[in-house]
Amino acid sequence: MQHPPEPAEALAAALRDAEQQRAPCTPLRHRAESLGWPTTQENAYAVQRINEARRISGGDRVTGRKIGLTAASVQRQLGVDQPDYGALWSSTAFGDGAEIPLAGFIRPKVEAEVAIVLDKDVTAGDATLADLLAATAYAVPALEIVDSRIAAWDIRLFDTIADNASAAGYVLGADPKRLDRLSLRDAGMTLTEDGREASQGRGSECMGHPLNAAVWLTRQLARLGTPLRAGDVVLTGALGPMVTISGPSFFEAHIEGLGRVAARFT
Repeated sequence: MQHPPEPAEALAAALRDAEQQRAPCTPLRHRAESLGWPTTQENAYAVQRINEARRISGGDRVTGRKIGLTAASVQRQLGVDQPDYGALWSSTAFGDGAEIPLAGFIRPKVEAEVAIVLDKDVTAGDATLADLLAATAYAVPALEIVDSRIAAWDIRLFDTIADNASAAGYVLGADPKRLDRLSLRDAGMTLTEDGREASQGRGSECMGHPLNAAVWLTRQLARLGTPLRAGDVVLTGALGPMVTISGPSFFEAHIEGLGRVAARFT
């Protein structure tokens, strides 16, 4: 008789099925509890890693990492005191002004962020802000597309970590800026939908400064033995509330000092 899959494998398979069929699954925390499996962060990342390995074996490529849960209000909502992270993929990377088919998502949302791109590895488990500054080639504005493979976005920390931090795609601006020419903490952000303001915020809403989030990520990954490498993209976290993509629309974000980035969803 074939043994049932281990809990992590079963939950990872549920997420893959949901993504492939564009049909969300029930919350993973409930599935884990029914299997008698603790809904810890460690277990959630184990689920995430299974699907990451499967995606790589299928020919996709990790292009960097995204940081989620950087806003204090969202952390309070989910009862956590730190961010989470997920992988970015070459198959879901888009350039400024791209047309992106909505058929590839379930219930997508979009948010505006600061992205940094590294030109050096960051391998120290106690990496500092100075280490990160020295390793960063440039920053660009970015749109992150988030989507949940969980029905009705009924998520808690365990669900979103397992679900690759709800990552679904990203759009990078094409006019890079050096960090020494920016003041990201005070940079205002405006996100518009079809020319109408849909969200606003500023750099300080991302853990006080977008680079604080990036330092947190570098330490987490280095301690796990999977450090950030030269060429990696880091999406540092939302600068304002995410916006639901309810149908065909044109989104454009402007971040002071960084410029603009846009995408059309079709």
